[in-house]
Amino acid sequence: MDDKTFPGPIKISLATAKEWEKKYDGDTTVGDAKNKMKAFLIPRESLENVLALKTEAIRAYIGINDKDEKILFFVGADKDEKSGQYTDVYGRKTLNYNLAKGQGDGDEEEVYNGTRPSPPF
Repeated sequence: MDDKTFPGPIKISLATAKEWEKKYDGDTTVGDAKNKMKAFLIPRESLENVLALKTEAIRAYIGINDKDEKILFFVGADKDEKSGQYTDVYGRKTLNYNLAKGQGDGDEEEVYNGTRPSPPF
């Protein structure tokens, strides 16, 4: 992929979206139409958290959760000027934060999830 063409079209027409969806529906390389996941229901909070990272872009990874549901999870992405590649940027969660001392035991990297596959959701 050529980073010079990133991000590509930000807005597309509804007609184009429907055309692309129909193309996906007919694609048997990703599964049969009966069992194929078509969309993700994404909680607003997940998007707000990753947007709060203030990165140039967001990367969505595909995974399978503990309920064997296909899900997306999100991380920020910034372009590394040296390599020209986008690198992941994670949220930080302070562990065991003590208000009286104003410090925590450390930070833990986190990604944002909460998506549910559609169908059925």
